[in-house]
Amino acid sequence: MISDEVLALATLRGVVTPEQAEALRGLARSEIEADRADLPPPPSMPAAVAAADSVDDENLRFITSFADIFVTIGIALFSWAVADIVAHYLGETAKWGVLAVAAWGLAEFFTRRRRMALPSIVLLLLFVAAAFNFVLGFVTPDDAGAYLVRRFQHFGGWMHWDPRSALIAGLATAALAALHYWRFRVPITLAAGCGALSVAFVASVHWLDPSLGGDRYNILLLLCGIGVFALAMRFDMSDPARQTRRTDIAFWLHLLAAPLIVHPLIAAYMNYEMLGTRAAFGILGIFLIFAVVSLAIDRRALLVSGLTYAGIAFSALIRQTGLVDFTRLTSITVLTLGLFILLLSAGWRPLRNTILRLLPPALAQRLPHPRSQMS
Repeated sequence: MISDEVLALATLRGVVTPEQAEALRGLARSEIEADRADLPPPPSMPAAVAAADSVDDENLRFITSFADIFVTIGIALFSWAVADIVAHYLGETAKWGVLAVAAWGLAEFFTRRRRMALPSIVLLLLFVAAAFNFVLGFVTPDDAGAYLVRRFQHFGGWMHWDPRSALIAGLATAALAALHYWRFRVPITLAAGCGALSVAFVASVHWLDPSLGGDRYNILLLLCGIGVFALAMRFDMSDPARQTRRTDIAFWLHLLAAPLIVHPLIAAYMNYEMLGTRAAFGILGIFLIFAVVSLAIDRRALLVSGLTYAGIAFSALIRQTGLVDFTRLTSITVLTLGLFILLLSAGWRPLRNTILRLLPPALAQRLPHPRSQMS
């Protein structure tokens, strides 16, 4: 940044006019304010390590120091105490409203001023969850509210919410998440907002057609997952070098999209009591497709979301061979999955090189790190 003394000297010597000097000072001030609004800052690391990690790692700005963990513990204790006291005196709906206000207030200090990574994430999640539950409790009719209480005592899935109330709560939460992002710029906020919009979308369809079954819910969730995945790829492909906050936004969007895509696709094959050979191979085939996609886009969320299903399918195949004692079936399955993860991690870069070479060059160049990995 050019100092005021240098600008004053440049003005005296006629290098710039006083108006130009003042314009430069204003530009410098605006850039400083913009930098202060960006969250969270990247942790410091040696340049060589950063260059090596940026090749094939998903760098996530999660914890900048142990102070993040310390503050997060304090937030958890404070929020639990506030929730318990307010619920006792004012009721459940008021509890969520007070928690949302408290989360915003704490974010004003720990997020906007201190720029702490982990507390910012926790406070955002607390704010969104509290806002959703507050609006849901506020707009749910009394008779439906009593029904919801009974349902949650024996939880049968979020599809049992009153659909009109869930629609309003989802839309309101998405709007509040957008306001939170405008104020604090926490990367996970967009994923939280997309989650709220997904709830609103499914609730709207359920409101229009109350007879929806589980299969059609899975289709709706799959559509939501594809939409979130497309948005995540938009952010990823706009920053292939992964040097800006857009890559952090994309990470959280991928983390949301993965279960929304994986569960509906595999749910049709699942029969936990007796998974047949054909269904097991179908699940493993879908899992391998997820592996190829994950390698191509250099994101691991799809693989992580599909690991449990892959383990169930592999366990079913081993059980049907009769070669392994049933008491050791779980250990063999976990061992196989662990070995697969380790081998895939070790060969991630060469495998990705191969996949990128098979893709059209125009597409490969837009994916993360195409030049550094294909050179």
